Amino acid sequence: MALAQGAIALYLNRWLESKFELPKAELPDLSRERSPEDASSAIRQVWGLGELPIRNVVHLLEAKGIRVFSLAIDTRDVDAFSMWRENTPFVFLNNNKSSERSRYDAAHELGHLLLHRHGSPQGREAEREADIFAGAFLMPKASVIARSPRFASVDDLVRLKRIWNVSVAALNYRLHEVGMLSEWQYRTLSVQISKRGYRTYEPDGAQRETSQVLQVMFGELYREGLSRASVARTLCLPQSELEQLMFGLTMTGIDGNGQSGSHPNQRSNLSLVKG
Repeated sequence: MALAQGAIALYLNRWLESKFELPKAELPDLSRERSPEDASSAIRQVWGLGELPIRNVVHLLEAKGIRVFSLAIDTRDVDAFSMWRENTPFVFLNNNKSSERSRYDAAHELGHLLLHRHGSPQGREAEREADIFAGAFLMPKASVIARSPRFASVDDLVRLKRIWNVSVAALNYRLHEVGMLSEWQYRTLSVQISKRGYRTYEPDGAQRETSQVLQVMFGELYREGLSRASVARTLCLPQSELEQLMFGLTMTGIDGNGQSGSHPNQRSNLSLVKG
């Protein structure tokens, strides 16, 4: 089902590219970096992010030319996936996950796009590298060390997670990874996190991220007289299939300039090239 959704997204993207000039991909090949941690530092430097927390991962990826779509809500066994189609990178995110989990999945897939474009390594090793990349990309080492106490409690983790908009479990692992928690401290906190139910429920959840590019494009199409239903008919698709790719976006969230109400780290630029 996820692959079928991906095929429909490619079809939709081709049609949108015939209507709009979308951002070009700005993704270097980082497969030769010494480690995924080094790769995360390299891409942060290339993109001018420094050690700052990333306010909106989806908007950042879109600004760098990555096409981001959501997956159908009943594809619960698939967190996310990514691929290159010719010279265009795509990321697909399960919209049924928590915002923190979805941000991590987006960073994980970015790791695959940067590290594994040529298909090596594969399997568990590739997943492990993408996980390391995601943690380092969302929670830069220097920033984590500077802001975190030496003996963190679960309550400290709940407070600190708001800085990077990550899950309590992911922050716990990252603190251990950068040497701020011993093995015993990490395992003790992991047990406490599980007892509080934070494996399935994320405390103080962050606002869900959605596509800015899709919102702007469909807002512009709407002003040109093309509703979502008419776009679906043009593409010979059920409207439900179209909407499953669009993070549940509605036209009412678009203002007079076609901009969404959120402000990403770096805004995407797109222009209408055909009526």
